[in-house]
Amino acid sequence: MINFLFAAIKAGTPLLLGTTGEIVTEKTGNLNLGVEGMMFLGAFAGFYMGYRTGSVILALLAAFILGAMGALVYAFLTVTLKANQTVAGLALTIFGAGFANFFGQILIAESVGGVPKLPDSFISRVAEGPLPILGDIPYIGKLIFSHNPFVYGAVIVSIFCWLYISKTRPGLSMRSVGENPAAADAAGINVALVKYVNILLGGGICGLGGAYISLINGGGVWNNNCVNGQGWIAVALVIFANWSPLKSILGSLVFGAFTVLQFYVPKDIISIPNAFYVMLPYLITAIVLIFSSIKKSKEHAQPAGCSINYFREER
Repeated sequence: MINFLFAAIKAGTPLLLGTTGEIVTEKTGNLNLGVEGMMFLGAFAGFYMGYRTGSVILALLAAFILGAMGALVYAFLTVTLKANQTVAGLALTIFGAGFANFFGQILIAESVGGVPKLPDSFISRVAEGPLPILGDIPYIGKLIFSHNPFVYGAVIVSIFCWLYISKTRPGLSMRSVGENPAAADAAGINVALVKYVNILLGGGICGLGGAYISLINGGGVWNNNCVNGQGWIAVALVIFANWSPLKSILGSLVFGAFTVLQFYVPKDIISIPNAFYVMLPYLITAIVLIFSSIKKSKEHAQPAGCSINYFREER
């Protein structure tokens, strides 16, 4: 059970970052279905920079920047040009996947033996291992205090975003724009600026989630199609977490558990097709949607202005 929960936390980390980034975006009133694409961009940028320089900091910075640049394209299309948000997000997903796989294939062709591998020094810096003293605690030490640094970083990012959204003045402006951009505009808030800043921030965080997949889950080797639908699970997890970065920590653990469940169920006792386990996160999301629709809680609802472009002339 400890090994299963440990694996669930690892599998849930990229989902946590992707979910947190999408929550930040949706809180501004923009539904960005390009999470998968931004994670692909971050995955390639992080791996390429780590592969070329061996620097963990530069790899994470590159992943954040390229994820934010993907979000910038989306922001320009939807905030400035008023394009359909759903179509723009889907286009970003297709572009991000194509970009990462195209340049990833070039990287594979250039590498020795056709296997681009991160330097050993890089892998040793991000390897998991027990924290001093805390890691020696029975059970808890293995479960919570023996992860790689990215796991703790993802939790810190999520908590920071929760504090930013809920407890700061810029966060209040963001929520105001997401709920009622016309009222926020009348109050003197620059709606376009708030949207741009937070959409880029959300995209950068999604890029970090992609970097985790390529740098950690890939075992130090680049694989095309490495994100493999986890961006879509992150979009579903936003609903599960009720648009709260803090709740997304627990939600990512639950979805991470469903992701790795197939490897811990004894096949000789329970014989279930693997496709069923792949379906589980979406099945749980559907159940959550049903219950949230019945409850109709305004506190836990999607921001009212989400997916609706704001035209100032109609204010």
